[in-house]
Amino acid sequence: MNSCAVEVEGLRVVRGGTEVLHGLDCSIPRSALTALVGPSGCGKSTLLRAMVGVQVVAQGRVTVLGRAAGSRALRGRIGYATESPAVYADLSVRDNLRYFAAILKAEAPAAELVLEQVGLTRESERLVAQLSGGQLSRTSLAVALLNQPELLILDEPTIGLDPVLREELWRLFHQLAGDLGATLIVSSHIMDEAARCEQLLMMRDGRILAGDTPEGVRRSTGSQDLEQAFMRLAGETGAAVGTPA
Repeated sequence: MNSCAVEVEGLRVVRGGTEVLHGLDCSIPRSALTALVGPSGCGKSTLLRAMVGVQVVAQGRVTVLGRAAGSRALRGRIGYATESPAVYADLSVRDNLRYFAAILKAEAPAAELVLEQVGLTRESERLVAQLSGGQLSRTSLAVALLNQPELLILDEPTIGLDPVLREELWRLFHQLAGDLGATLIVSSHIMDEAARCEQLLMMRDGRILAGDTPEGVRRSTGSQDLEQAFMRLAGETGAAVGTPA
């Protein structure tokens, strides 16, 4: 079996006449928690959409779990949570999960199983509109987990959350990776979140600056922390240097 869950080769994406991804090459190992980090607007979401197979590409190839991204055979093997929660505010948490489970043709107990996995059993009858930010993020994550995917792609799942809620979600990500043996790709613009992962990809201005373990990136750049490493890498590649927001 290929040791890579995702392989990206020469990926170019043009949107609105502007090239936003510039010939990217990268790979993501199986059964690992990988962070995709970089400032807002650097192309993280575009890259994730290309992995899911919903992004039109100008050139290059994206292979996911051994198949071309977007292949019909991948639909039940990938879970994807967008930056904006894609759930219905006027339905309860449980009703949302039952609805999406029916669409995905997931097994009958799936909704109850994911409620337990994300710690929302007590809130299951509450309307989504009444949830806190952390609970809303967990609901979106639960939808992505309904098919118990081999690959889980989460776009900025901790955005707008306070440090306590971010900590809770990252503990959950590690539990999911450990319990399911799944591959998780989590995007973030917060550099210290990258240190929580086994692997990381650093992006800036539509380019990959580094792909390694957090320790490997610190060592190769002679940096004490990942923010300093990012600044050095951005400077070396001629990208505009600024502290990621």
